[in-house]
Amino acid sequence: MWRGGVFFFVLVVAGTLAFGQGDPANTPGTSPTTGAIPPRPEAGRSLSSAVSTTLSNEQIKQLIQKVAENDIENDKKLRDYTYSEREEEHRLNGKGEIASTETRNYDVLEIFGEQARRMVSKNDKPLSAKDAAKEEEKIQKIIDKRKNESNSDREKRLKKEEKDREEGRQFVKEIADAYNFTQLDNETIDGRDTYVIAAEPRPGFEAHRKEAKVLTKIRGKIWIDVAESQWVKLDAETIDTISFGLILARLHKGTHIVTEQTRVNHEVWLPRHTAVHVDVRVALLKNFNVNLDVSDKDYKKFHTESKIVGMEEVKETR
Repeated sequence: MWRGGVFFFVLVVAGTLAFGQGDPANTPGTSPTTGAIPPRPEAGRSLSSAVSTTLSNEQIKQLIQKVAENDIENDKKLRDYTYSEREEEHRLNGKGEIASTETRNYDVLEIFGEQARRMVSKNDKPLSAKDAAKEEEKIQKIIDKRKNESNSDREKRLKKEEKDREEGRQFVKEIADAYNFTQLDNETIDGRDTYVIAAEPRPGFEAHRKEAKVLTKIRGKIWIDVAESQWVKLDAETIDTISFGLILARLHKGTHIVTEQTRVNHEVWLPRHTAVHVDVRVALLKNFNVNLDVSDKDYKKFHTESKIVGMEEVKETR
């Protein structure tokens, strides 16, 4: 998925409704209580009865947490894939009209468990020799860094990753309290039946974590695949101005994101398309009004049991 600056903040904040990490120790569906998630339909049977099921608020909360846990597994499996990514960035003028457009195409790689993007073209033209060399150098630095990583540095990195996962687990618990969930009419997307859940900020919610305070300013809908408890689509928007960061950036009301993922290789759900409209002012000086469109495709699974030692080997694993 696209990464970078203010837009990454939008993706993370809006995506928490679906992307938050769940607590494996409290996996929904394992308890015989009445709030348990309805059982998945058996293979080959109609989904109509499951889709027509009305979920209680507790069942919805458990379902969303299950979706979050499944997404952790998707992220792990993503490391076995390379793919292509295309960004289209449209800068808008004061009238909301497109003032300029820039496109970038990337090859996305996984190197020692770290995702890296190598730009291959800009505005649909190949990179200059100089810019292409810079991209190769960037990838090589990642390889060298991981290849020469000491045991102590690796341990620190893994501990930090686990700390981040635990913080994600704690954050997703706040989501359940931050929203009132409503089940809407179910829909079919790409031939798959989905639950459609709306989330509106709950009046009176008091965040325990600093970063959870933004939840009161975001609302959204999530489409969840009935058969596999995977999120298929997310639509979220800011309903109030969000201020953040040391540079006093302000994310304005009306920032909007729609993101979709798809089933790949009958084993994993991965990003397919993300459309973002963002209106942000940085340091109270310059306002950016931008539409960003990101498409991911051509997922290819690879396996390499040898240690990556240089750019040539990276190319061979693609």
